[in-house]
Amino acid sequence: MLRFSYSSSLARKLHLNRNVRIMRIARLGQLNQEKPAIMISDTEAVFVDDLVSDFNRVELENGAIAKLAKADLTNRKKVSISDFRIGSPVARPTKVICVGLNYAKHAVESGMTPPPEPVIFMKAPDTVIGPNDDVVVPPNSTKTDYEVELCVVIGKNALYLKSPEEAAEYILGYTISQDVSERHWQVERSGQWVKGKSFPSFNPMGPWIVTADELKSKNLDPNNLSLTCTIDGEVRQNSRTNDLIFGINHCVWYISQFMELKAGDVINTGTPEGVGMGFKPEKYLKGGESIVTTIEGIGSIKNKVVNYK
Repeated sequence: MLRFSYSSSLARKLHLNRNVRIMRIARLGQLNQEKPAIMISDTEAVFVDDLVSDFNRVELENGAIAKLAKADLTNRKKVSISDFRIGSPVARPTKVICVGLNYAKHAVESGMTPPPEPVIFMKAPDTVIGPNDDVVVPPNSTKTDYEVELCVVIGKNALYLKSPEEAAEYILGYTISQDVSERHWQVERSGQWVKGKSFPSFNPMGPWIVTADELKSKNLDPNNLSLTCTIDGEVRQNSRTNDLIFGINHCVWYISQFMELKAGDVINTGTPEGVGMGFKPEKYLKGGESIVTTIEGIGSIKNKVVNYK
């Protein structure tokens, strides 16, 4: 069990399975030099790189969370996260799985019928960048779009789960994804969504992973969180996860029926209405904008949009 000398409000406990409880996890440091850390407040953390090398698939599969849950971190030096770049909370995820058209109102604005079962597609794992890193508009892009999404992080390998209820045991926690898309490549170039989703920098993620217990301690339910996206201060997306067509646990269960989920895999659970493609006229990213993506109980990520040079 994690033991803290800090106030009880900071010594919140998170859990992976029924018997393992930890805190919010993050990665701090320059690109490719990030170190794993445990958040002790919204502004401070302690490094744990002497206990686990990183928050990646290998370490998570080999019990990184259980190891941290048993550690006494009481006397560790606290650091201010403002002194560090924040990296993606999972290092080099092996899969980025996305659920499309999973908000009822977004399906309507896209001119599509809500699907009878989840629409699943992939995006390249190396689209994942830090929560506040720059989003790069590709060369000659005219339809780069934004999408706030609640992101599920898998905590242990899952295959052929028996029910959506069982899926909850396989979720490490939740974070924020900005699922950037290039609509011309996604929709007009033979309709293969992965092509419009896999450009470098197209998945800012973070700022940290928050587990179900952390949300519960705030009387929050991942299936009923507010989520917003603003572009240069203009609110474009403002919805709640209770508009999901297929709930979070259902999506994890469903995907496990045809794909083995590995520890550290991430699932983008869909975006609500208000994407640039849904406006008349359309409101795509051109470069120079500031995106702020916020989910209740998790926090915010901020990305500057720049043009590829």
